Amino acid sequence: MKRKIYNFIVIGILISFSGCDKNTPSPQKPHIDSSLPVVSSKYIRTKQDITSVALEWKSIKDPKCKGYYIIRADMQNNGKYKRIASVQNKYSSHFLDRNLNPNSKYGYKISMFTKDGRESQPSDTIFSTTLPNLKSVSLAEAISGLPRQIKILWRPHTDKRVSKYIIERKSPLDTSWEKIATIDARLKVEYIDTDLKDKDTYSYRIKAITFDGIVSDPSKILTATTKALPNQVQTLSTTTTLPRKIQLSWTKSSTKDVVSYNIYRSSSAKGSYTKIATAPVEHNRFDDDINEDGKIYFYKLTTVDKDNLESKLDDIQPVMGVTLSKPKSPKITLAQTQGDKVILNWVPSDDRTVSYNIYKIAHEGWNPKETIKRNITDKRWVDTDVVRGIEYDYMLQAIDKYGLVSEKTAKSTLKLPKLTPITQAGN
Repeated sequence: MKRKIYNFIVIGILISFSGCDKNTPSPQKPHIDSSLPVVSSKYIRTKQDITSVALEWKSIKDPKCKGYYIIRADMQNNGKYKRIASVQNKYSSHFLDRNLNPNSKYGYKISMFTKDGRESQPSDTIFSTTLPNLKSVSLAEAISGLPRQIKILWRPHTDKRVSKYIIERKSPLDTSWEKIATIDARLKVEYIDTDLKDKDTYSYRIKAITFDGIVSDPSKILTATTKALPNQVQTLSTTTTLPRKIQLSWTKSSTKDVVSYNIYRSSSAKGSYTKIATAPVEHNRFDDDINEDGKIYFYKLTTVDKDNLESKLDDIQPVMGVTLSKPKSPKITLAQTQGDKVILNWVPSDDRTVSYNIYKIAHEGWNPKETIKRNITDKRWVDTDVVRGIEYDYMLQAIDKYGLVSEKTAKSTLKLPKLTPITQAGN
């Protein structure tokens, strides 16, 4: 029964007597007086925690006693004894030694000292071993396959002294662990690590911390990988023969959860690309309407998955597309006057040509007058609507089946000379 009472007393000491260890040991060399009474090791008791040892002894009633020196040796580290504290009240009989290593053996001696600086022989050694360190959480997992994040779950620590958790992370390129979060509740058992790289593997471990600052051993190492970006399309094709548009077509991405495609365009292969459209996953064609003939653009197409992850634009080789160019201008082979008419002959310069426009400009008065003869299908034209003495310019355009019109030919300038009146003889 007495033993049980003593154990309860010691437990109470661990909680309540932390004020007894605030004094620091005297720096001077020991001045041993063998005539002074010695603290009996028979009555020294210890109680261990993970990082502390509580000492209790029977105080000395000798009036010369002023206090006690606590002497300690770390048996894992050379075993050399040295003073670690002084207890300045002779009526005190308790000391709490803190900040020790878990699961480590220590030797203790206690001596008394007087007001005039004399010290008794130390007691016989009492050995005490701190408790093993606190274990971390027992069950934990890291969840892979999330977009640029990893979710960590664990079971609450069974020790109710635990007040928080530390989450540490290390990537394959890191040489040391990095503290990334503190979870301030024993029952809070989830952490999501965000802003990570795509398809990158990370390692994690968890440490538990008690209310009094004891840090557990790390948990087992947890490993998870973030979601990869969706795969690119295998082929992207563009047209070069359509009028006023470039048509894009592509094969579908092999990634199952792709929901759309982003289409980017640039005026040069190595230029800056601008997103011009988003196509749903059900489509694999896009018409880029362009109001220019022979316009060149370069295209890239990215895939976007259900988590809004987009394949890398910079990794894609551009594909060139061109709108259909204007047909080539025809070649005038004959431009001359005959009698009261003008005759024009020409040949096509482009096998796309299906008809021609003829421009006629009459330089009469201050304002030249332009007329157009459209959709001429012959390769010869006779103009009988001409006035002598007036200069005319003629130009031709070729037209293809899409209605694209070539540039005008160079001017052919013709003029019918005025007739000279005939004067009768004798007049």
